[in-house]
Amino acid sequence: MLFSRFRIGLYAAVVAAVFVLASYKLYRGHDAIVPQKEEVLIKAMLQGLSAAHYQPEQIDDNFSRRVFDLYLKRIDYAKKFLLQSDVAQLRKYQTDIDDQVRRGSHEFVDLASQLTKQRSKDVQALYRDLLSKPMDFTAEESFQTDPDKAQFPADAAAQREEWRKYVKYQTLIRLSEIQEEQTKRDPKKAATPALSATEMEAEARKRVLKNFDEQFNDLLQNDDNDRLALWANTIANTYDPHTEYFAPRDKESFDIEMTGRFEGIGATLQQKDGQIKVADIVPGSASYRQGQLKVGDIIQRVAQGPAEPISIEGMRLDKAITYIRGPKGTEVRLTVKKADGSMQVIPIVRDVVILEEKFAQSATIDNGGKKVGYIHLPAFYADFNDNGGRSSADDVKKELEKLKQENVQGVILDLRNNGGGSLSDAVDMVGLFIDNGPVVQVRSPQGAAQVMNDRDPRVQYGGPLVVLVNKYSASASEILAAAVQDYKRGVVMGSTSTYGKGTVQRIFNLDDALPAEFNAIKPFGSLKLTTQKFYRINGGSTQFKGVTPDILLPGADSYLDQGEKDTDYPLKWDEISPARYRAWNQPPSIDKLRTASAARVAASPSFKTVQDIVARMRKRKDDTMVSLNLAKFRAEQEQAKAESKRYEESQKTASALNIAPLPADLRAVQSDTVKQNRVRRLTKNLVKDINLREAVAVVNDQLNSGVTKR
Repeated sequence: MLFSRFRIGLYAAVVAAVFVLASYKLYRGHDAIVPQKEEVLIKAMLQGLSAAHYQPEQIDDNFSRRVFDLYLKRIDYAKKFLLQSDVAQLRKYQTDIDDQVRRGSHEFVDLASQLTKQRSKDVQALYRDLLSKPMDFTAEESFQTDPDKAQFPADAAAQREEWRKYVKYQTLIRLSEIQEEQTKRDPKKAATPALSATEMEAEARKRVLKNFDEQFNDLLQNDDNDRLALWANTIANTYDPHTEYFAPRDKESFDIEMTGRFEGIGATLQQKDGQIKVADIVPGSASYRQGQLKVGDIIQRVAQGPAEPISIEGMRLDKAITYIRGPKGTEVRLTVKKADGSMQVIPIVRDVVILEEKFAQSATIDNGGKKVGYIHLPAFYADFNDNGGRSSADDVKKELEKLKQENVQGVILDLRNNGGGSLSDAVDMVGLFIDNGPVVQVRSPQGAAQVMNDRDPRVQYGGPLVVLVNKYSASASEILAAAVQDYKRGVVMGSTSTYGKGTVQRIFNLDDALPAEFNAIKPFGSLKLTTQKFYRINGGSTQFKGVTPDILLPGADSYLDQGEKDTDYPLKWDEISPARYRAWNQPPSIDKLRTASAARVAASPSFKTVQDIVARMRKRKDDTMVSLNLAKFRAEQEQAKAESKRYEESQKTASALNIAPLPADLRAVQSDTVKQNRVRRLTKNLVKDINLREAVAVVNDQLNSGVTKR
């Protein structure tokens, strides 16, 4: 994602005014009766999209078809619930959705909700019946695993047959797992005798039933708010994949991702067996300091201070969390079941929780006596609501300063799996590596592109630089990688291309935009909409195509169709005039570095194994029919296991990186073993990272060619 730091100004005020005007039009008749929440939300949202989206749609039959297709995919992507007759009923509204949103009606959504609710109940009875009987895994039959190649069932009989194969496939997976468990079982240590073939098959069905029941428990808890959020978000997504509606709790989750902080108790929760369990305690949090809540505890009831507790047993996790989180300084009382079966009421005063794992970290790599600095940046985070909050650009600047104190001779900035974030932080971060000049161009639908510049002539770090990316590096990561390429400031390394998100979003709080007359049906949530596209300083867009690295590395993600171009309704690639900029005066010799790297990769057994596995994954991805014969399935599993083992063995033979945490970081947490483990965990996971090892080799090539730090 990419967001600009935004405060209410003229532009926002204009959009807010449009929302307000739209809202007043929503009153019906002479008595000014307030309409339903859905009508207010959809009309206000469409007014905002029409006024402020980068590429607004006409609300016409074409819009209606797009919404229809996407909503159908959202409510039954795998084509497991609706029958062809159901789809035919819904298709009557295919070109009427635009008219429905204008008049504030929702016949299509109502019918879709009614049909999916009934089919969900039908299917639940169906899978329970199928799982109540033994299955024959010697028959020669297969199951289609790709929903895109499947059809909606013609009738109830066809649906039963489809679910019979699907349930059998899921049971086959569990049966194979149980057989694997039995082969590893030590009879001398086992407390119970080995399972017979009949018992293993029954246990497999039992596990599948439990899993399905948990899924359907969540599904059947969907309420009107969930339905409205899905409908609003579907409409928003027809404009582009990054224009979204955020229900209030979704906006809270988004803020946590952007800032790395929230207000609550500081416990990571998971849902298992219909119960809410504590999976982890965040170091330094309110729960950590209070000390009574432990990993493994089951939270059964939640009370706000002295109020009557509410049971959360069987409740969907996202809904349970809304009762547990809360403002700093407020008390929550958790009734928990301990591992020994005892019950305890634990009072915790909520506080700000800092998620340190989401912030930049650094380490040093000993490269034959030469030190190379490594910085891991999981996101371009920024706290838009707090000028004193954490900033990724400021944090990377601090990490660079620490690395300079360690006398590193090269730096690797790891942006793998970094989905982006703050636009201003991306610009400021590029400025740490160049003198000054343009970093990115941003264009609104009207007018010339705005050039965003680094105006600081200081260079925080001027030595050899490698930027690691992969298919999941997006948005702000692509801005930084593209600027490094265009300035010839360093070397970008990674898989075939980055994600391909070249758009800027802004978030509008709908409650702020809608007048007080609607307070009774607030909160409405927020609208995140695409308002601009960004372009490289060479004029090309990163939208749709992404950034192609200077040096390509084999990667397990290279066979996946997971980029902007693979999403629904993405904006297309284009280009504008380049900005005026001056390339770095000590550019790396990309051609020589690429040739040397290619030779090392070709000679590496580890990379050769990765390439072989990717080729097989690509073939397996295209072959979506799976045998439901146990013997054949097990044989395929054994082959996959052998390939995985070969990969693991090749990784073990790769020489380990000599990577270590910074002494300054260890000193800062020397009295806290939990925080020490967090510091050390970064380096532990990188010791056998073959892509990082190759990045170190490329830094070394630059040093040997005479590129030194400035």
